Amino acid sequence: MSGNWRTWVVVALGIAVLSAAIYFPILRKRVKTAAKITEPSEEQARRELTQAVAPNPSDPVVKVKMFWVSPEDESALAPVTIQLALSKDPVLRAKQVLNTLLAGPVDSDLRTLPPDAALLSFYLLPDGSAVADFSEALATSSPSGIQSEQLAVDSIARTLEANVPQVKRLKILIHGQELDTLAGHVDLTQFFAVDTKGAQLGAVSPDMPGNIAVPPVTAANNATGVPAKR
Repeated sequence: MSGNWRTWVVVALGIAVLSAAIYFPILRKRVKTAAKITEPSEEQARRELTQAVAPNPSDPVVKVKMFWVSPEDESALAPVTIQLALSKDPVLRAKQVLNTLLAGPVDSDLRTLPPDAALLSFYLLPDGSAVADFSEALATSSPSGIQSEQLAVDSIARTLEANVPQVKRLKILIHGQELDTLAGHVDLTQFFAVDTKGAQLGAVSPDMPGNIAVPPVTAANNATGVPAKR
């Protein structure tokens, strides 16, 4: 009796192993197929990011220059012209182009900013001083290195230069805080020049204000991008 019982157990185990060998590859294929269906494409991700600022139906569609890594030289930036509906308001316009920059190019290898980084707020003062506040991922996910960090900062500055002429200088904050460096090299304690007259981008001018008070983000000041008067 016990011998028959052992035989049945061995047969049952053999059937289970055979069934698993047949079923698991099928299950794996179904999971991969489902992942491809549910995973958003890069273009979908770009659309979601560029819609972070609600588009106005009256915003004209214009040619916009975005600065990503050059396909010919990974140590340099290259302009890419795309069609984008842009607001005439410089603050909203800056948010729109920076969100598009964050979404990245079609070729993800040419992006300059981490895919998980986000623009939290943007302020523009009457003298042309701008403050762009990014999520922590801009610092924690950016590759550490003078070249990669400089490309990241320059891509932001040059994209603003090409599309928002009201911006003359730029301060980069990380989650509302001033960091010493982006990821260990590029200095974030001062303003970066955004010179529409051809001056060297990214250079820090000693006569620029070294500090700027940025109020907490509220529905009122975040809509206009101008800090509320105290």
